[in-house]
Amino acid sequence: MRRRTLTSLVAALMLLGFWATPVSAAPGDPTGAPNEGTDLTLGEKLDAANTEWLQAQAVLDTSKKRQADLAQQMDSMRKELEPVRASVNVIAAAAYRTGGDVRLSAALVNTGSPEQFMDRILLVNTIARYNGKQIGRLTQLEKELAEAKKAVDDEVAKQQAQTAIQAKKKADAEAALAKMRGKADGYVNVNSPLANPAPRNADGSWPAENCIIDDPTTTGCITPRTLHAAQEARKAGFTHFYSCFRPSGPYEHPKGRACDFAAASDGFGGVASGADKTYGTNLAAYFVKNASALGVLYVIWFRQVWTPAAGWHAYSGGNGDPSSDHTNHVHLSLI
Repeated sequence: MRRRTLTSLVAALMLLGFWATPVSAAPGDPTGAPNEGTDLTLGEKLDAANTEWLQAQAVLDTSKKRQADLAQQMDSMRKELEPVRASVNVIAAAAYRTGGDVRLSAALVNTGSPEQFMDRILLVNTIARYNGKQIGRLTQLEKELAEAKKAVDDEVAKQQAQTAIQAKKKADAEAALAKMRGKADGYVNVNSPLANPAPRNADGSWPAENCIIDDPTTTGCITPRTLHAAQEARKAGFTHFYSCFRPSGPYEHPKGRACDFAAASDGFGGVASGADKTYGTNLAAYFVKNASALGVLYVIWFRQVWTPAAGWHAYSGGNGDPSSDHTNHVHLSLI
């Protein structure tokens, strides 16, 4: 009796949606979430290594752009500074030759009439204002140029720090992939369309995001960046079935930061071939080409895995079936 009551309670809770589960993976259901294996260690290591690599790359890219902007500003300031400096040098030389204020005072005393005196007063004031303005402008330009030079030095130091971080995280990613079979040719398509970039912080880094958006493919949740990537892929013509959130399992699915994109149009099936394999290859290449714009952590497709830190590697983390070998779907994980 108690077992029947407990069973009824569980059934009622599932009917009411108490547990947020993805589409059922019932036998023969091609839309059920693929069983990608249980290699949590690989997923966690790639997550950690590539997240920090991506953040360093984002800051580095922004720093390089700022350095280029500062260099352009410095060039403009130097072009403006040279004639101003030449003008101030002329003023200084003239003041030295004429004896400065003494000669001007004599010129004012030796006037023949009040009108001449007033004219010379106006002339002297005009010259003084011009001279003062030029000297002030020179001082300001030199100050701004010095500040710009310091800012460039700061950006160079920042870039050196980010490059060191990237080197360390590349090594970490390589170590995480050590059990794979080494480098692979990978999937590249120079004709892949460009995606609209996902929002970033002011310094170029990726903002932390929570699983707060309703997943359009399940009853779970995804991050805004995950939704953006999925929408961009569909805009680019990749409209086959896909599934994102899962309450458990490897990779970033439980965090709302991963999606599986079926190679076949109607769901996950056997090993992709023909047009379905071409579709999956083009989709994997699309995510790699737009990795920086979308915040891609890694892509897995057809026994190969790509990370921004280490590139394409042969993938042998599966169990020999189409789902865990990723030969029937493209896996996408995002920062």
